[in-house]
Amino acid sequence: MKVRIDYYRRIFPAYFSGRKSHLTFWHGTPLVNENFKVGKIGEYYMPFIYKANYNGHYDNKGIPMLDYHGKVGLQYNPIAIAQYGLGNYNLFKRTGDKERYKKFIKAADWLVENLEVNHNGIYVWNHHFDWEYRGILKKPWYSALSQGQGISLLVRAYIETKDENYLNCAKRAFVSFEKEINEGGVKYTDENSYIWFEEAIVNPPTHILNGFIWASWGVYDFYLLTKEKNVKDLFDQAIVTLKANLNKFDIGFWSLYDLSGKTFKRIASPFYHSLHIVQLKVMHRLTGKEFFRKYAEKWEGYQKKRLNRNLALLCKAVTKI
Repeated sequence: MKVRIDYYRRIFPAYFSGRKSHLTFWHGTPLVNENFKVGKIGEYYMPFIYKANYNGHYDNKGIPMLDYHGKVGLQYNPIAIAQYGLGNYNLFKRTGDKERYKKFIKAADWLVENLEVNHNGIYVWNHHFDWEYRGILKKPWYSALSQGQGISLLVRAYIETKDENYLNCAKRAFVSFEKEINEGGVKYTDENSYIWFEEAIVNPPTHILNGFIWASWGVYDFYLLTKEKNVKDLFDQAIVTLKANLNKFDIGFWSLYDLSGKTFKRIASPFYHSLHIVQLKVMHRLTGKEFFRKYAEKWEGYQKKRLNRNLALLCKAVTKI
C-alpha cells in the first residue's frame, strides 16, 4: 500500500498540476527516423527531436534532469541523458549546428564520467533513486536500456571525435550484455535458451518489450563499430528471441508492456503501444525480416479501432488502481 501511495504522490502533480515532470521528457510522439542508414552508424533510429528540445530542468553544465516529484524529486536519469544526446546528434547531423554538437558531446561526456562498477565488477550506468516497478527497484539500479542507449551515444561520439575515451567506455559498458544477471550483467537466458536484455533487473524477469528492443540497437551499433563476430551473434540471438516470443505480447486487441505473469497482465499504454509499432518498423529495416513489418502493421490495425483503444485504456486503468 505504501508503494502505491508514493506512486500517487508522484503522478498527481505530473498529470494534474501542470507542473513539469519526468513525463515532460518521455511522452512525445514515437517516430521512425527516416534518415537512418542500415548497416552504417549515422543518425539514430528514432529522431528524439522533442527530447533534444526538452524544456525542463538542467544542471549548471547543461545536463537534463528529470523531476519525478514526491520523494524521488529531481534526478539524473542515464537513459534520458543518452536520448537527449542522441536527439541533439541527429539535429547536428542534419543542420551542422555547433550548439547541437556541444549538447551531444556534453551528454556523451556525462556518460563517460558516470560509468560505475557494480557489485560484480561490471561497468554500468546507475540510477541513484528508488523506483516503483513490480515493487521497489532499490538504488543504485541499472538497466539494459541505459546500457544500450549509452553505447549508441558513445559510439557516435567516438566516430565524430576519434577520442578513445568514448570507445573504451563503450567497450566497458558492453560487457554487461555478455554477462547474465546473476553475474552482474543485463542478459537473461530463459528455460528455452532465448536471451533477453532486461530493462528492469527483477526476479523473476519480466521482459519489458520496449527496453529489450532499444537495448538491442545498442548491441547492433557496437557491432557496426567493432565488426566483432561475438557482438553480431548476440544481436542475432536477440532477433531470434523476438521472433519466437513476440506473439506473447499480443493479446488480440493490443500489445503488452511486459511479460510479468501477474493475474492482471500489464497492458501497454497508448504511448508504449505506439512505441512498439515504431520499434518493430525499425527492426524490419535493420534486419529485412518481414515478420517485424507484419507485426507492426497488425498492431497499427489494433490502434486504429476505437473499441480496441477504449478497451486498452480500461484495462490499463484497472491495473493502475
